[in-house]
Amino acid sequence: MGDRFEYRNVRVDGDAAPIIEGFSARIPADGLTAMVGPSGAGKTTLLRLLNRLDDPDAGDVLLDGRDVRSYDVLDLRRRVQYVGQVPVTFPGTVAAQVGPDVDALLARVGLPAALADREADRLSVGEAQRMCLARALARRPECLLLDEPTSALDTASKAGIEALVRKLADDGLTVVMVTHDPRQASDLADRTLTVGAP
Repeated sequence: MGDRFEYRNVRVDGDAAPIIEGFSARIPADGLTAMVGPSGAGKTTLLRLLNRLDDPDAGDVLLDGRDVRSYDVLDLRRRVQYVGQVPVTFPGTVAAQVGPDVDALLARVGLPAALADREADRLSVGEAQRMCLARALARRPECLLLDEPTSALDTASKAGIEALVRKLADDGLTVVMVTHDPRQASDLADRTLTVGAP
C-alpha cells in the first residue's frame, strides 16, 4: 500500500535545545505502527506533527507524498484524527458528542447503546476513552493517532482498548500509537518506530 506518512530531516526546537533533530522515517499505510522510545525523546511531538497540532522548525512531514502544510488544516484533521492519553469530554450527552451514528459507533468501540443518553462527564475513564475513539471514528478518518491511549486505564479497560485498536488496524485504518510499554508494542504493533536513544 505504500507510505502514509514520511518525516524528512525533521527538527523541533525546545526552550534550550532541539527536542527532535534530523529525524527521518516512513510510516506505511497498512497496519499499526508503534512509536517507542525513552521519556522526553519527542514521541508525542512527532505524533502531533502528523496532523499539524505542531509544526516542525525544519524539515518536512508528508501525508500521501504531500507536505501536510499544503492541506487545508480542517480537512487534514478530519482525515487524521488524534486521540490523547487523557480522555477529553465536552458538556452534553455522549450522543451529542459522537453524532448521528452514535449507536453503531458505540457498538464498534464496545460500549452499550444505553450510554448514548448519559452525560459524557459521568463516564468512567475507560468509557470516556472509548467514547473519544468513537468520536474520532465518526469523522471517518483514514488515520488514527493515539498518544498512549491506555496509560490512564485499569487492566481490564486497557485490554479492551488494545483489542479495539488492533481491530481498527486490521479493518484498514492507518494507526500510529505512542506507547512507553514494550509489551504493548510487541503484542499489538505490525512495526515499531524507535525515537531517541535506545
